[in-house]
Amino acid sequence: MKKVLSVFLSVFLVSALIIISSESAAGQTTQPAAKKIVPGIQAPPANPGQNNFGGMRPPTGSTQPRPPMARPQMAEPKITTVSLDDISMSDPFIYVEKSTNTYYLTGTGGRLYKSNDLKMWTGPYSIINLEGTWMDGNFVAAAEIHKIGNKYYLAGTWNDHSHVIEYVPRRYNVPLNQTQLLVADTPEGPYYPLVKEKDFCLGPEDWDIIDGTLYEENDTVYMVFVHEWTQLIDGTMDYMPLSKDLTHRTADPITMFRASEAAWSKEMNSIGEATFGLKMPGWVTDGPQMFRTQTGKLGMLWSSWGDRRYAQGIAYSESGTIHGPWVQEPESFKGDNSGHGMLFTTLEGKLLFIIHNAEGNGPRKPQLYEVDNSGDKLILGARYNP
Repeated sequence: MKKVLSVFLSVFLVSALIIISSESAAGQTTQPAAKKIVPGIQAPPANPGQNNFGGMRPPTGSTQPRPPMARPQMAEPKITTVSLDDISMSDPFIYVEKSTNTYYLTGTGGRLYKSNDLKMWTGPYSIINLEGTWMDGNFVAAAEIHKIGNKYYLAGTWNDHSHVIEYVPRRYNVPLNQTQLLVADTPEGPYYPLVKEKDFCLGPEDWDIIDGTLYEENDTVYMVFVHEWTQLIDGTMDYMPLSKDLTHRTADPITMFRASEAAWSKEMNSIGEATFGLKMPGWVTDGPQMFRTQTGKLGMLWSSWGDRRYAQGIAYSESGTIHGPWVQEPESFKGDNSGHGMLFTTLEGKLLFIIHNAEGNGPRKPQLYEVDNSGDKLILGARYNP
């Protein structure tokens, strides 16, 4: 009887303590929400007529984030068949589906074209559904398609310029940019968010992240991405390992290299380049894509700005793994206002390189080139005409 009474009293006391603690906690002030970032004065405005990438110039002394980039039209696009030369697109990416002998082209804007011969392309198709997430209605950049297991994943960068994640004094009101993953059962979609939580971000939320790509090594899938120079001044290339189901990162990001490590990458003000209408000093990282040569050498295609505006470069890993160290090629791979390239193998087994190029201030247009990867270094060949 005493033992039963003792147990009863113990349970009573524990319950009472829980109730008291709950009431006490309820009466306490809750933790304050994350501090709202107050925008401030940004970098000086560009000079009239100065080279300027990325949109309209904000008013002098503006404390507002720059206006959002142009949104895709809400109406479904008219589907037509055109030649590759007639397509304007930044950051082109081609996925090859051997089972249907089909090439799929996507990039900034997130629309999809398809072709059986690389010459004539049908599209653009709308393939993305972002309902219920912060990305819905926001612009997507640098979309690309990967097949892992029996699913197709679309990696793209979404931005929300109404959400400032950091104010860098007299430089930039840094907006939310994140590379996210969507998933589909076929390469033609529709693609839905892999993680459906409204405010989910795959990378650190206080990092300005763009241009993420997927790379697999030793049974681990990594996202390799850009930590923006607009936030850092000297942009970096980083990677983070992902869970088996790709729904979250399993470790903090690791920096692979900085843009300024490449001699061909130039400081933006030194070459007269403004960005978003602002004279922001710094070095740019853009558009990573991993590849291996036939000798097993691990390389990364990436882009920056050089003496002839946008430029494509390459870095190689001395260890042959993602962990590097990464060593930059002394010269750009292609430095004529071209960049954000990637490699793919045709249905006939030929390795090709696709890149966007702009003539002066004209639109960016995809171009195809032959490449040789038989040695330790990738060698650019002639323009390829399907």
